[in-house]
Amino acid sequence: MVKYFCCAGLLKSTWDQVCIAFWQRYPNPYSNHVLTEDIIFREVTPTNCLKSRRLLTKTSRAPRWMERYLPKHMARKAYIIEDSIVDPQKRTMTTLTWNISHARLLSVEERCVYQINPDDGSWTEIRREAWISSNIYGLSRAIQEFGLARFKTGVTKTMKGFEYVLAKMQGETPSRSLTETATDRARETALAAKEKAKDLASQAQKKQYV
Repeated sequence: MVKYFCCAGLLKSTWDQVCIAFWQRYPNPYSNHVLTEDIIFREVTPTNCLKSRRLLTKTSRAPRWMERYLPKHMARKAYIIEDSIVDPQKRTMTTLTWNISHARLLSVEERCVYQINPDDGSWTEIRREAWISSNIYGLSRAIQEFGLARFKTGVTKTMKGFEYVLAKMQGETPSRSLTETATDRARETALAAKEKAKDLASQAQKKQYV
């Protein structure tokens, strides 16, 4: 069973500015988990679309309740593939992202579409979809719940990171209140996810012994 998640976001900057910020968003205070980014290939299509593929390296530490079920040698890093296509005529940017590390344990696929907001042409809207799955028998539900909660926390950090980079591009100083709000929400989400995943893991373990 695959968990599906969908949400929409809004950045109060033009589509052109957001596209520029997309390539400059690392590092920022909300992306400490992103260690490296490497361009694998980049090309301009006959229709003048920019196609790119990048390899991202991120930290990927599992929660303590999950570590008992994982091999001790499992790496604490994860490798992510990010495909993107920028269409300057349609004024859209579409990204596809998925992990190639620990995919059997937890697979997260994300699709984002950046386009001009129809209500305000100076703003950019983002439609985000995610598919989260796990192939670990007896624990898949708990792992998916954990993955979904972590993904939602990541979305908050991503949007705050975008706002931070855009503010710096425009010569503004990101407000401290935004940072504090994002941190508090991330902590609350992570704590709730941790408790829910613990309960599900405990239930799955009891079923195995019945």
